[in-house]
Amino acid sequence: MKKRCGAVLLLALLCPLFHAADLTGTWRMDLARRGGVTLQTYFVLSQHGTRLDGKVVINNCVDLPLRKAHVEGSDGVFSNDWNTDYRLHPEGDHLRVTLTYGGHDSEEATAVRAPEAEAHPPAVIPLPAIDPVPANGLARTPPMGWNSWNHFGDKVDDQTVRETADAMVSSGMAAAGYVFVNIDDCWEGSRDAQGNIVPNTKFPDMKALADYVHQRGLKLGIYSSPGPRTCGGYLGSYGHEEQDAKTYVAWGIDYLKYDWCSAGRVYTDSSLQAGYQKMGRALARSGRPIVFSLCEYGMGDVWKWGPQVGANLWRTTGDIQDNWKSMSEIGFNQGRLAPYAAPGHWNDPDMLEIGNGGMSATEYRTHFSLWCLLAAPLMAGNDLRTMTAETREILVNREVIAIDQDVLGRQGERLASRDGIEIWAKPLHDGSRAIGVFNRNETEKAVQLTWKEIGLATKPTALRDLWQHCDLAPAADAYSAPVPAHGVLLLRVKPQPKG
Repeated sequence: MKKRCGAVLLLALLCPLFHAADLTGTWRMDLARRGGVTLQTYFVLSQHGTRLDGKVVINNCVDLPLRKAHVEGSDGVFSNDWNTDYRLHPEGDHLRVTLTYGGHDSEEATAVRAPEAEAHPPAVIPLPAIDPVPANGLARTPPMGWNSWNHFGDKVDDQTVRETADAMVSSGMAAAGYVFVNIDDCWEGSRDAQGNIVPNTKFPDMKALADYVHQRGLKLGIYSSPGPRTCGGYLGSYGHEEQDAKTYVAWGIDYLKYDWCSAGRVYTDSSLQAGYQKMGRALARSGRPIVFSLCEYGMGDVWKWGPQVGANLWRTTGDIQDNWKSMSEIGFNQGRLAPYAAPGHWNDPDMLEIGNGGMSATEYRTHFSLWCLLAAPLMAGNDLRTMTAETREILVNREVIAIDQDVLGRQGERLASRDGIEIWAKPLHDGSRAIGVFNRNETEKAVQLTWKEIGLATKPTALRDLWQHCDLAPAADAYSAPVPAHGVLLLRVKPQPKG
């Protein structure tokens, strides 16, 4: 009897401890980021013994379900779809949170209880009825330039942008056609008393930065979202579209990349066109020519309505990664969109990864060739200040760039696919054709290209290899050459004149 009473007493003493360790509720975690910005992540949790349910609201941008969620002792353990692992350890009235990114980089933060309403998206602001925005007359050929995200991420700052502008000129990239120096996410700070967007401390004077870029014959681009937050959790343009457009004009901005991000927490996917139209209209009224770039990951068949919202280009895919699998899967799946490309309106398979180190030089030449055949925007994503001569030679190959920038404005299409070999063709304004022969195999292949399969009745009058920079002697009915694994043979073919 004494033993039983003792066990009951011990259980009674432990019950408050178990109750104190209950993770159920809404918790806010503040994370300090560069530029003097603090971002909030919310954990909305429900604990049932060792089972843990709920979601993570990342930077008020996106709701992610818990993966592999459970309770170990008193700790909540789970991961999310963004390759982040969490361990939440109760300490009094707060949680000590350990975050591990991609299985290696980690940091610690504190989470405190918060009202559940804090984790909710803001009230929906009604969107305007669909009413086409007039074309702005810009980007008659695919835009060329540089974007900070692929290499610098949230580390981008004023000095990096200035040095990149200098490198764009000194490397010969500007002379080859690269003109836009684009700041991606993580520049935003706060809004002043009048609601005007203010950069964070990494960008002390955006107008002065724009002036610096303009003085070098270049143009400055910036980034925002139709939602309350950007993908990185910084302030978006939600409810401030007209105001932000006016701010961009005052700074001297020439290009806006507009990323759906947290708009998905406020609007449904059926609101894509109206959501983008709101900023397109604001830019059209701003009085300054600003290239409008939509980043909506190919949702909603954007290529069918992009021009109607005043867009000059639109993303057709999710984010590219610096590896052969990602690049090739994206690039070789763009052919079906060729009918939607035209001067002023371009399909965008995402930025270039050339020079970031995840692929070989052969694969980077394939990347560049394919993007040029696709009439894609050419936005370098490497560190221009330190790029190798090999990287520079790829990016400034004017013969290949000419394929991308051809004024006819036609996107290339796949002609044939056999045994890992793909043949693509792009018509050019002078009657010539750009032909790309791609070897997607893991070994070198000898390839024979017949004139018939590229639509020629007879051998061409001229045949030029655009990577070797040499004229070739075409045979009567075909051209044969070895193509390395993951490599490309890129030709400019001039047919016999008709008649």
